[in-house]
Amino acid sequence: MKDKKLRSSEWFGRTGKDGFIYRSWMKNQGIPAHEFKGKPVIGICNTWSELTPCNAHFRELAESVKHGIYEAGGFPVEFPVMSLGETLIKPTAMLYRNLVSMDVEESIRANPLDGVVLLCGCDKTTPALIMGACSVNIPTIVVSGGAMLTGKYQGHDIATSDVWRFSEAQRAGRMSEEEMNVAEACMSRSRGHCAVMGTASTMAVMAEALGLTLPDNAAIPAADSRRKVLAHMSGMRIVDMVKEDLKLSDVLTPQAFENAIITNAAIGGSTNFLIHLLAIAGRIGVDLTVDDFDTTSKGIPLLANLQPSGKYFMEDLYYAGGIPAVMKELDEKINRDALTVTGKPISDHYQNSTCYNRDVIAAVDAPFNPLAGITVLKGNLCENGAVMKPSAASTALMQHTGRAVVFENIDDYKSRVDDPDLDIDENCVMVLKNVGPKGYPGMPEVGNMSIPKKLLDKGVTDMVRISDGRMSGTGFGTVVLHVSPEASAGGTIAVIEDGDIIELDHKNRSLKVLLSDEEIAERKRRLKPMDDMAKRGYVYLYQQHVEQAHLGADLDFLKGGSGSEIHKDSH
Repeated sequence: MKDKKLRSSEWFGRTGKDGFIYRSWMKNQGIPAHEFKGKPVIGICNTWSELTPCNAHFRELAESVKHGIYEAGGFPVEFPVMSLGETLIKPTAMLYRNLVSMDVEESIRANPLDGVVLLCGCDKTTPALIMGACSVNIPTIVVSGGAMLTGKYQGHDIATSDVWRFSEAQRAGRMSEEEMNVAEACMSRSRGHCAVMGTASTMAVMAEALGLTLPDNAAIPAADSRRKVLAHMSGMRIVDMVKEDLKLSDVLTPQAFENAIITNAAIGGSTNFLIHLLAIAGRIGVDLTVDDFDTTSKGIPLLANLQPSGKYFMEDLYYAGGIPAVMKELDEKINRDALTVTGKPISDHYQNSTCYNRDVIAAVDAPFNPLAGITVLKGNLCENGAVMKPSAASTALMQHTGRAVVFENIDDYKSRVDDPDLDIDENCVMVLKNVGPKGYPGMPEVGNMSIPKKLLDKGVTDMVRISDGRMSGTGFGTVVLHVSPEASAGGTIAVIEDGDIIELDHKNRSLKVLLSDEEIAERKRRLKPMDDMAKRGYVYLYQQHVEQAHLGADLDFLKGGSGSEIHKDSH
C-alpha cells in the first residue's frame, strides 16, 4: 500500500471559505459530512444515453458500481460525458471520438476525483474514455456494457454481420421489405452492443487484454446478471487501486499493448482496433507504430469462431470460457507478467480458466483459421500503410490484379454503383476516395462498399475494395482500408483514375498501382487543394489538426497528457 494524500482532499479537506463552498453545495444532495472525511472519491464516467442504444442500460449498471464502491469504503460520484451512438450519429461517430476524449480528460482533471470507473459500450465510447483518462493518469478501471443476446430469425441465429447479407439479398430481390422489418426486431432483442466480434466487442476485448478490467469483462452478455456482479466488483476494486496508487501508466506498458495485439489476432477483432490502440498509445506515451500490429501478431492463428470471420456470437464465447480461455491458449505468446488493474499479472486472469466448447474457441495447435490478425500493406498506393483483415477476406482475392473503377467521394459512389451502364466486372478493383479523417470528415465505415447490383445479379459476392475510410467491425470481404495518406491529404489514392491497374499481394504485404513514379508525381502536381473544409466549430478544429490513420487519427495537440495536478481555485 502506498501512503499518498488523496487528490480529493485538495477540495474537500480545505478549511475556510473554499472548503465551505466545495462541501456545502454537494451536501444539497443529502450527503452527510462524514462522506467528505478521508474517503476515496470515485468518479463513475457514464456514457448512458437513449441516443446510444448500446449503452441505454448504463444507469442500472452504474448503480451496481456504486454499491461496490460503498462496500469498499469509497465515495461514488457519477458524471456524464458526451455519448457516441454508432447507429445514429451523422456523419460518423469517429468524428467525435477525440472530442469525447477531451470531455473525459477535462472532467476528470477538473474535479475532486481520486479514481475513476469508465462505463464503456458502443464502439467509440471505449477508446474515447480510455484516451481521455490516459491523459490524466489516475487510478482507472474499465467496465464494459456487454453484448446483446444472439438474435433469432426464422430458426436461425443472427446478429449485426447479417445486416450486410440482408441488404445484398434485398437489393438482389431475394428478401422483401416486410422480411427486413421482421429481421430488424429479431436481431436487437435485448440490451447491449452488437452480438458479434464487431468493434464494440473488440474494444471490450482490447480493454481486458490490456489489463484494464477484471477477468471476463469482455464476454458477459449485457442481459446476464453476472454483468452487474462484475460492475459491483469493479467498484470495490477501484477503491483499493486508489489506496495502492495503481495508475494507468503502471498498467499500460509496451508489454500490455503487445498482449492486446496478440489477443486481437486470435479473436478476429475489428480493423478499427488498430486506429484506436494507436491513439491510446499516443496518450500514455508508448511507442507503437502501425507496423507493430503485423509483426506482433505474426504466427498467431484465429482461435475464436465468431462472426464476421466465423459462425458463433459473443454470447457463445462467454459460455465457452470467454477471453480468459482464449488467452490461456496464447500463454506461450503472452507477456505473462504484465501488470493489471487487479494488482496481479495478466496470467492470474486466465491460468485457471477452462474451454468448454472447442467449436467456439479452438486450440492453438488446431486453430479455426491459420489466417488472423490485421495485415499492414505498404506500396506506392499507400505510402504510410493500409490495412486488411485476412480472416474476413476471400482467399482467391488475396493476390489479385485488376482494373480500377474509381468513385471520387461517397456521393459519387451512391449515385453510380447500381447504374447498369457502370463499366465494371468482378475482376475490377473498386476504389473510394475522400472518406478519410479530413476528407469526409471523420473516416466513416463505408469501406466495405456494396457490390454493384448488376454483379450481384450474376452471383458475385466479393470483390477487392480499397478506400481511405474504415469498415464496421461487423463487416467482411476483401477490403483494404485506412489508406494513408488519405486522398484529401494528397496521398496517391487521390490520383488513381479509372483503368489504372492495381495489384494486391497479401502474401508480400503489398498494394501498388502500376504507374511510374514520374506519372504519380505529375498527377499529384495537378491536384487541387481540398475545398470542403469547415469554417467553424469542432469540425473546423478536427480538420485542421487530425492526424492520419497510420498515427491513430487523434488530434495532434492531444498527444500525451497534462497529468492530474491542478492548483488554482475558482473562488
